[in-house]
Amino acid sequence: MNRIEAYKQEKNGLDVRDDLPRYAAEGWETITEGDRERLKWLGVFFRRQTPGNFMMRLRIPNGMSNSAQFRAIGGLSRDFGKDFVDLTTRQQIQLRWFQIDQVAEMWNRLEAVGLVSTQTGMDNIRGVVGCPVAGLTSNELFDASPVVREYNDMFVGDRAYTNLPRKFNVAITGCLDNCVHAITQDIALTPAVRATADGEIRGFNVAVGGKQGSGGLRPASDLDVFVPPEQAARICSEITLLYRDYGPREDRNKARLAFLVDDWGVARFRQELELRAGYPLSPAGQPAANSAGAGAADHNRQPADHIGIHAQRQPGLNYVGLAVPVGRLNAAQLLETARLADAYGNGEIRLTIGQDLIIPNVPDALLPALAREPLLQELRPDPSAIMRGLVSCTGIDYCHFSQVDTKTLALDTARDLEGKLKADLGRLAPLTIHWSGCPNACGNHTLADIGLLGKKTRVDGRIVEAVDVFLNGRRAAAGPGNGAPVKTLENVPCDQLSQALEGLVGVNN
Repeated sequence: MNRIEAYKQEKNGLDVRDDLPRYAAEGWETITEGDRERLKWLGVFFRRQTPGNFMMRLRIPNGMSNSAQFRAIGGLSRDFGKDFVDLTTRQQIQLRWFQIDQVAEMWNRLEAVGLVSTQTGMDNIRGVVGCPVAGLTSNELFDASPVVREYNDMFVGDRAYTNLPRKFNVAITGCLDNCVHAITQDIALTPAVRATADGEIRGFNVAVGGKQGSGGLRPASDLDVFVPPEQAARICSEITLLYRDYGPREDRNKARLAFLVDDWGVARFRQELELRAGYPLSPAGQPAANSAGAGAADHNRQPADHIGIHAQRQPGLNYVGLAVPVGRLNAAQLLETARLADAYGNGEIRLTIGQDLIIPNVPDALLPALAREPLLQELRPDPSAIMRGLVSCTGIDYCHFSQVDTKTLALDTARDLEGKLKADLGRLAPLTIHWSGCPNACGNHTLADIGLLGKKTRVDGRIVEAVDVFLNGRRAAAGPGNGAPVKTLENVPCDQLSQALEGLVGVNN
């Protein structure tokens, strides 16, 4: 039994909440090693690089937030944090640099605006992702965000779901823009249409076992299962509990659902799921992009980022996607985003898996005034091709797994690359450049046009920050059969990286 399994047997992760008053009074140094891990069940993370200063990850299902929540988060960042937050590749927000005796007040202020941090870390169902413009775009089979909320409400705070073998990632989407990296999810529900004697039914096809870390990219396996929206949350629940009961636990590097699917095979997994469901599962439907009346999108199209100004399906309204370089926002930007969402929209704010923001429901008449707002010069709806798809994991400053300072390096390299390609920037197609500081792939480097995996290498007897360079990841993200990301360069020192990437940008255009 590994130590994490031992900790879980000793005490449920949610039970550490009862110990917080004592730790708040006695100080962070008194937190036991087991409880440091269990705090992650509450979304509170001890950071080895910053002992005594914690991180909190907030749960935002489908990336759907609002101005009240942004004001609360901005206020907490100023009052207790380091005046900035990080947007994640799972449509969540991470607060940093607060003290253990501040957690109770932070939770109170968050809960007042409908936010929680529960079960956002360790062996839990992480933030459930979905299309960030669900309900707004005309390019969707249906709005799947209610299914995300239903599933989320099933497991948050329920101890039946708090002893999984390891983390569990879920994407649920009715969108045809392929914008949630479905192939990398433990459960992927994607839009499909099934023909019946009574006509067509719109719903989801189900795939399982996708991942990026723990040995590299493995596309999710098609289960040959179709579910209508009203049954989808329950099917997700049954798959989750199958993983809880039968998933491998001995070696945490092989404790993902992918390894259970590989061990059992898809046929047995489907059979076990059918037994759990208690009724015959319908065979997969036609993928929505290939069905009649489902729109012109290609099921294998490269993922969309929703950056820019786009007409909504609601006449006269638009959503405005703003690029947030490497996903880091200061408190002033959070508060200003909240103001703009109220002044130009209806207060809604959406988060994308590309670490970007969307302000929806902007009337046609207000678009020119919104475009003139100073914040849109910082978080641009029209970023350069280099900056538009720039994504980065946390990096070495706050994550002990990371080998390099990803966020600083990502920005510095992108700006240097913009300078080198200044004459050609206007002609470049949008490019995704993703940084992961370690093989856990939190920066989704396996899903980008150019993926960068941080490491250390030796140059002239010195240990320096470096990367391995991968190409073709965005095409791979479009679905099985599109190839896999290819490691093209190894051990590239980061101070030479922009020179190396200058030539590769042409390859990807």
